[in-house]
Amino acid sequence: MTAGTGSGPVGVALVGAGVISTAYLTALSTFPDVRVLAVADLDTERARAQAAAFGIPVAGDLESVLAVPEVEIVVNLTVPAAHAEVAVAALRAGKHVYGEKPLALAPSDGAKILAEALSRGLRVGSAPDTFLGAGLQSAIRAVREGVVGEPVSVTAVTQGPGPESWHPSPEFLFQYGAGPLFDIGPYYLTALTALFGPATRVAATARRARERRVIGSGPRAGTEFAVEVPTHVHALLDFASGPSASATFSFDSSVPRRMIEITGTLGTLSLPDPNTFDGPLRVREFTAEDWRDLPVTGTTAGRGIGVLDMARAIRGGVPHRASGELAQHVLELMSSVIVSSEQHGFVGLDTGAPAVAPLPADWDPSAATLS
Repeated sequence: MTAGTGSGPVGVALVGAGVISTAYLTALSTFPDVRVLAVADLDTERARAQAAAFGIPVAGDLESVLAVPEVEIVVNLTVPAAHAEVAVAALRAGKHVYGEKPLALAPSDGAKILAEALSRGLRVGSAPDTFLGAGLQSAIRAVREGVVGEPVSVTAVTQGPGPESWHPSPEFLFQYGAGPLFDIGPYYLTALTALFGPATRVAATARRARERRVIGSGPRAGTEFAVEVPTHVHALLDFASGPSASATFSFDSSVPRRMIEITGTLGTLSLPDPNTFDGPLRVREFTAEDWRDLPVTGTTAGRGIGVLDMARAIRGGVPHRASGELAQHVLELMSSVIVSSEQHGFVGLDTGAPAVAPLPADWDPSAATLS
C-alpha cells in the first residue's frame, strides 16, 4: 500500500526505542486515529522489549519495519546524527516521516530530506509538537487577540546544570547536533516562530564552560566524557513581523529557569515552559499591580500529538502543523546562531516558515475521526 492513500487509522512505526520512545508510545497508543504497528532499534532486543510492553506486533531492525506495508508514517526517534539517514531511508521506502528534533544536523541535510519528500509526494513532520499543546496554543490565541497589544520584545531563557546529572547515557547531548541550543532550543524557537513567523537575522555569543563532564546516575555513574559543543549560548533574534528576542540556552547554571515573556504595548505575557503541554499562562498589564491568570484550553495529551495531526492531515489532504518546513527554519536559525557566535556579527536567514494554523478549539486526540 502506498503511504497516505488508504483510509481508516494511519499505521505508524517507531525507529529508535530509547528513553523518549516511552513517552511517544504512551500517547500514541491512546489515539484511535493511529495504530502503532512496529518498533525498530539498532539494539533489536530493546525494540522487542518496547514492542512487548505496548502490545506492538512487529519489532526488529530498520529494514524489517520499513517492509511492513501498512506502515504509513515512520516516527524517527534516533539520535540527531542519524536523523537524516533514517529519514531518507524511510522516504525511499514510500513512508512519510515525522522526526524528533532537530530535523537534521545541518540545514543542508534538512534540505535534502525535504527535497526527497517533495520528489516522492510524501510528507515530513518534526518535533517539537509542544506548541500544539494547551499552554502554547492558548498563548498564541492571547497574542492574536491583542492581550498585550502590539508585541515589542521577547525574553526567553532555558538554563540549568545540564542533563548529565540524571541521564544515564548523556554523551550524545553534548555532541554535535545537541547541546542546550540544539536539544532544548527547538522548543523555544518553534514556539516563537509559531507566534511571530520566521526570524530574519540573528547575532550570538557562545562558550563551553567545561571540556569534560561526569555521568551522575545509572550504571555508568562517575564516567567522564568529552563536551564537543557550546554549553552556554546567548542570541538576539529579529522576527519579520516586528518583535525582537533575547534568548539564553545554557547547561552551565546552578539555577534552573524556564521562561518566555512577551512584552507588548499594553503589558507582558508570561508563557508556560515550552517543553510542556499545559499552563500556566499569565498576563500583567501596565495598569495592574500584579499578574493574573488567563484560561488555558486545549490538549495536554503529550508527545505524539504532532504525529496525530499529521496523520489526520494526510487523510484529509490538508497541511499538517508540525511541518518539516517549520523545522527546517528552526534548524537554519540555530545553525545561524552558531555561525554568528564564530563570526561575531549578525547573520541573515534565507528560509521562511509556513504560517501555522491554530488547532480548532474542539480538537480531540481521543476522538476516532478516521474510522
